[in-house]
Amino acid sequence: MTAATVRIRSRVPWRVAGVCALLLLLLAATGLASIALGAVPLSIAEIVDGLSGGRNAFIVMQYRVPRILVSILAGAALAVAGMILQGVVRNPLASPDVVGITKGAGLGALLAIILLPPAWQIWAIPVGVLAGAALAAGALLMIGRHLGGGAATLALVGVAIGALAQAAMQFLMVRFPGGIDQSMVWLAGSVYGSTMADVRILAIWLAVCLPGVLALLFLLDLTSFGDDTLTSLGQHPIRIRAVLIVLAVMLTAGAVASVGSIGFLGLLAPHLARILVGPKTRHLLPATALMGALVLCVADLAGRLVALPNEIPAGIVASVIGGPYLLFLLLWDARHHGR
Repeated sequence: MTAATVRIRSRVPWRVAGVCALLLLLLAATGLASIALGAVPLSIAEIVDGLSGGRNAFIVMQYRVPRILVSILAGAALAVAGMILQGVVRNPLASPDVVGITKGAGLGALLAIILLPPAWQIWAIPVGVLAGAALAAGALLMIGRHLGGGAATLALVGVAIGALAQAAMQFLMVRFPGGIDQSMVWLAGSVYGSTMADVRILAIWLAVCLPGVLALLFLLDLTSFGDDTLTSLGQHPIRIRAVLIVLAVMLTAGAVASVGSIGFLGLLAPHLARILVGPKTRHLLPATALMGALVLCVADLAGRLVALPNEIPAGIVASVIGGPYLLFLLLWDARHHGR
């Protein structure tokens, strides 16, 4: 190993630390702006007064701070789920919504909203989200395994499952029009109405998932070698992908239960983080989580400000950002490969 190689490798952690520090700074600035700006603008003095329990405490502590914290947690969860899925299918265009997991979670939530009494929905919606995401992932694994279990196969099967779930949701909204208003806002993806109870529940759920994420990082690195290499190393490629997809399902379900269906965030955040810190999973994980938190906070803030005094759901803003970026990636990939 040359001295130049040692110097280059020694700089990588500093670069990762610098990127993460910058993302934290931007996240803090966005959070402060989210507290200060809105239909009722607040000065720094009024924010401090609200944080200390003054006359602005309701706006600050009951309305704006919870939605910021939920945005941070849900954005980080969706971004990390996207990072895992991109590693599993070895495709930077993969994300929970692309492979059908988000759509399955949305279908489970919509069934709970439409078919069950309102008094039951406080627990029925999270259960429906988890069940829908798990069923979509189970179908993905079973059909994908039957067709060979390859990375490309999983991606194509996931797109088909997502399309079927979307069609089922549209049928339910036509068949049961009474629940459309509530379900449309939830399916668009929004942190409006978040409470500190939502923050605590989502934080506990992610704390349960975090040890699994850290323990399975080495598996995510192994998936980049390809199935033949994994088999030669004594690993089981299909089993590895199944374990990682289950973990992605848990992260996605927690986020979707809290904020609804947020499209493109699981695609956008890991890709931007990979540009900044490189492909190594131990470097990519913190940068991806911070990038996802930042993107969702920015989307929520933009949705609140662009049409005052009304609000545009954060999921719509994220799609406006992520859709053109996906087209850019597709065009860049086509040009890069001469297609």
